[in-house]
Amino acid sequence: MSGLRLAFMGTPDFAVPSLAALHKAGHEIAAVYTQPPRRSGRGQKKRPSPVQAWAVECGLPVYTPTSLRDASAQAAFAALGLDAAVVAAYGLILPLPILAAPRLGCINVHASLLPRWRGAAPIQRAILAGDAETGISIMMMEEGLDTGPVLWMESIATASETNAGELHDALAELGARIIVSALAEYAAGAITPRAQVDAEATYAKKIDKSEARIDWSEDSMVVQRRINAFAPWPGAWFEVAGERIKVLAAKPIDASGAKGEALDDDLAIACGTGALRLIQLQREGKRPVAAVDFLRGRPVPRGTKFQ
Repeated sequence: MSGLRLAFMGTPDFAVPSLAALHKAGHEIAAVYTQPPRRSGRGQKKRPSPVQAWAVECGLPVYTPTSLRDASAQAAFAALGLDAAVVAAYGLILPLPILAAPRLGCINVHASLLPRWRGAAPIQRAILAGDAETGISIMMMEEGLDTGPVLWMESIATASETNAGELHDALAELGARIIVSALAEYAAGAITPRAQVDAEATYAKKIDKSEARIDWSEDSMVVQRRINAFAPWPGAWFEVAGERIKVLAAKPIDASGAKGEALDDDLAIACGTGALRLIQLQREGKRPVAAVDFLRGRPVPRGTKFQ
């Protein structure tokens, strides 16, 4: 198959491997759409998105509209004469004139096994729910939220110790690999979009930082999922002696005690059922450290109560 004329629409790190794979496969990237630069860091300087930075480095044309709802933006998109648009974590709603403009439509790289976990935070929700597997769905976009028919789907196992950062990176690479194959097969008429079963859908609502607070009355496996789901961001946390501490890694141990109590001097903490040993922690304003290094600067003796 000869290269297609494409627009790529994405913003964060997750989208970069897919853009790179399409570019490497020889497709003509006529336009890269990404969200405008945002202020970040200590100096609050405006910084381009990861997708914009990669596209500029490769000499690709970049567009950063704040909305695609006005007629001029839609006319400019239609004028590109696209075969298809590939979308990966773009962050802007695509109105119907945008969806309808490319010859083959708009195709989304979504980080779940649809219809499970439609929405903004499928990676974290899969971990929180204890899903044994998740994956990537290559989906035709329509006006509904992740409701379009699926072209291609591939799963990966989610181990109990996998955190959101690790799963994010694995799914980004998986998406990059299968979007190239799915696009080629679809353009050749070799695959037919398969409708989702709406009755089986679950919704992956956006992460709220309040969800990251650890509740030691929960079962140890549930607490571990919370820790994994919010590592590295925003970081599951608890309080001890008025200080907020983030936990970035922990493992279940065969022990029990009063919920939220330190069972030894090495950060074994009792949960509602079972217990966890904390592996990596982060104090406010500090870098993440291993438990042994954390304890050098902040001892937590047996019997300490965690909140």
